[in-house]
Amino acid sequence: MLRILCVRFSSIGDVLLTTPLVRALHRRHPDAELYYVTKRALAPLVVENPHLTRVIELDPAERITDLARRLRSLGATHGLDLHGSMRSLALRWLVPCRWSGYSKRRLARTTLIATKIDMYGRHVPVPERYFEAARALDVTPDGGPPEFFLAPASRAHMKYWLAEVGIADKPFAVIAPGAAHATKRWPVAHWQALTARLEQLGYSVVAVGGPADRELARTLGGRVINVAGELTLQETGACLARAAVVVSGDTGVMHMATGVGTHVVALFGPTVEPFGFFPYTTRATVLERDMDCRPCSAMGTARCPLGHHRCLEEILPDEVAAAVQRLVA
Repeated sequence: MLRILCVRFSSIGDVLLTTPLVRALHRRHPDAELYYVTKRALAPLVVENPHLTRVIELDPAERITDLARRLRSLGATHGLDLHGSMRSLALRWLVPCRWSGYSKRRLARTTLIATKIDMYGRHVPVPERYFEAARALDVTPDGGPPEFFLAPASRAHMKYWLAEVGIADKPFAVIAPGAAHATKRWPVAHWQALTARLEQLGYSVVAVGGPADRELARTLGGRVINVAGELTLQETGACLARAAVVVSGDTGVMHMATGVGTHVVALFGPTVEPFGFFPYTTRATVLERDMDCRPCSAMGTARCPLGHHRCLEEILPDEVAAAVQRLVA
């Protein structure tokens, strides 16, 4: 019997972008046992996935040798290293099975950032790059989006919460104004103008994100329903699933929205399509500016290297509002 380990420790978007591969593995090998290995904090992203046999969580305090001991007891036949980190490399040494990985295109990425010369060749989205790790398992992408499966309890909680805040029967838009790095954040003034425009269009506005985004969301005005830092990953997914549209930068929330099938308007600044992280769905619109200085980093930085941040400054609120209207028309 095939017993397959899928290893991806983090982060939100990266974990969800592995789910097209998980789906393909289950469809091609329905009798195989599929085990997903990830950090405990991110397990809610895949714990309800029906294609998986079990999710194996890495505790924050757990040593990689202890995780390896648990994994060895499964008798895996194949290990898919979908992370390419020192920890996943350690597992490849410590857990005997047929291991394989995928190319992160580091040279092409570094060259594009430093020289603006595109060495990627064909632009392959990251969800499809993960399939390189499963060459021996006869699977191919089906073109479908990531999947973020939600527990009935999370959906029920969100139904109750939406009634509590008075928008259960009203259209609402979700915005994700935060990002780990400043250059990935759309200007606050633009978010403020967009929320006003969305309200004119008849939407209530809900702001989501992590605890670090709560204060930022608070600056957007009293009418924005600010739940940044308050919802679990599953509850956030249930909120996104009920929304008419999600507006986000290049963040995990964007991929969570595609995983629950909600329309997405994505705002891209320092990062670009060849990196492979554009929304992997037809239900999305990407807004970006073609500038000679893009890309300037792989994951964003604390400040614009040229001091102007025009890549996101020049994406205007009216343009975003128009994209919302086109998507949900």
